[in-house]
Amino acid sequence: MESYPSILLENAVNQVASLPGVGRKTALRHVLHLLRQSEKDVDAFTSAIARLKKEVRYCRICHNISDQDICPICQSHKRDHHTICVVENIQDVMSIENTGQYTGIYHVLGGIISPMDGIGPKDIEVDSLMERILPEHIQEVILALPTTMEGDTTNFYIYRRLCNMLESQHNPNMVKITQLARGVAIGNELEYTDEITLGRSIVNRVAFNG
Repeated sequence: MESYPSILLENAVNQVASLPGVGRKTALRHVLHLLRQSEKDVDAFTSAIARLKKEVRYCRICHNISDQDICPICQSHKRDHHTICVVENIQDVMSIENTGQYTGIYHVLGGIISPMDGIGPKDIEVDSLMERILPEHIQEVILALPTTMEGDTTNFYIYRRLCNMLESQHNPNMVKITQLARGVAIGNELEYTDEITLGRSIVNRVAFNG
């Protein structure tokens, strides 16, 4: 068990080590770095984190992270508002935006269906996605979820929900349903896919085969 010369130091290390992917040695290095900084710099750092937690919002339309009720992507007149890309999380939005290949809008599910983890359709933003399709005159839904069993399960669930909804409107071909081309390796998370491969997967997307 590691011994620290200060309880304050140990408490700070414990907090930093609670971050994903940060071990105690790395946490100690970060804390000691902050300790060497000026009080002004540390105050600016902690203030930015505190403001992030207190003031950040989630777009009431797409659930992307935002400083306002509606995110800049949903507000933009330069985006294609008839094409919606369905992603698992906010990191995926950032990854796709970094490719520079997509000009439509998004819908962030906030997770994927995973019975093993107790996550079902009601635990993610599928209902709010369905509520957007007809009012927003969506012409294409791009399923950009991880190429994993859970991602494929979620893709198929959304596909069936969309098909049932469109059939109830007596127009099953009203909305095109596509998925990323399989340039993204099976089992990969989007945020770890290089931008060129991800960009090509968006451009060369294919019809979703339920």
